[in-house]
Amino acid sequence: MGDDIIKLHIENDSSLGEVFEVTPAKIAAALDRSPDMAGTFDWTIGYDCAQFEDQIADADALICWNIETANLTQRAPRLRWIHATGAGVEHFAPFDWLPNGTTFTNNAGIHGERADEYAIMSVLMLNNRVPEMVTNQRAARWAQTFNSSINGKTLLVVGVGHVGGGVAAWAKKFGMTVLGVRRSGEPHPAIDEMHKPDAIQELVTRADFIFVATPATANTRHLLGVAEIAAMRPGAGIVSYSRAAVIDYESVRVRCEAGEISAILDVFDPEPLPADSPLWHTPNVIITPHCSSDDTDVYIPKTLDHVLANMRRFRAGEPLENRVDPVLEY
Repeated sequence: MGDDIIKLHIENDSSLGEVFEVTPAKIAAALDRSPDMAGTFDWTIGYDCAQFEDQIADADALICWNIETANLTQRAPRLRWIHATGAGVEHFAPFDWLPNGTTFTNNAGIHGERADEYAIMSVLMLNNRVPEMVTNQRAARWAQTFNSSINGKTLLVVGVGHVGGGVAAWAKKFGMTVLGVRRSGEPHPAIDEMHKPDAIQELVTRADFIFVATPATANTRHLLGVAEIAAMRPGAGIVSYSRAAVIDYESVRVRCEAGEISAILDVFDPEPLPADSPLWHTPNVIITPHCSSDDTDVYIPKTLDHVLANMRRFRAGEPLENRVDPVLEY
């Protein structure tokens, strides 16, 4: 792009709430943190696609959560970069609509400390049998639940990316053994044993706790399916952090109902979770309504800092960070 002024359009989805809203004040604050980017781009802000067609017609770059992607090449002929304000981008897949020469990036890594805190909180809750305590509380049943320290127990992290790696590092501080699963099988400094996905069924038999952080793609649907959930050892716990499609929730529900395992679930399909879902009343399950890692104070500021850093690269013709692979879908 050189010295050209970049036309950036930001499309807000008001249904997501203020945590995810990009405002003029937040843009101004981001420019205060990156003063060298002042004057390098013009921006427009829209809501709920009310004026979207007019606003993207001459846009070079777009920030959004979800848009209508059909015929985007004709609707936005100058568009060369799309940034999604979330880490999971399965709602854009398949990416056959992506215009040639357009780069798609996401918010991987933005959740950071907040995600790590939620994950460790969840594992500690499972170790202390809090889902069982909540079940007993609902029934006004006094039943003391004792357990041993988390030190020396085994955590299986399925999906060792930004979040999974951070969770593994925290688990090591608690003296845990950490097993990992990632598509590449490449080692990670906080993982004691790294495996590829074809080893999951054997790994779940060794885990006291399972933390699922892998993205939802065509290849990860029910990665933890009927057989894998059935293979979990009695008393084990599972945390569903990334996307519901990765886990067979019905198998989890059945085993929790039987008191064989426990679960903390943050993501669902559909969302909101319908009022008639049996998960609401399943024993040994704690539901958090997809609020595990979006920091109310810094999520959008961090997003904008990341976007401005990438805008420097965009202007210089350099590769952008957090590029989504259209084939892998993450």
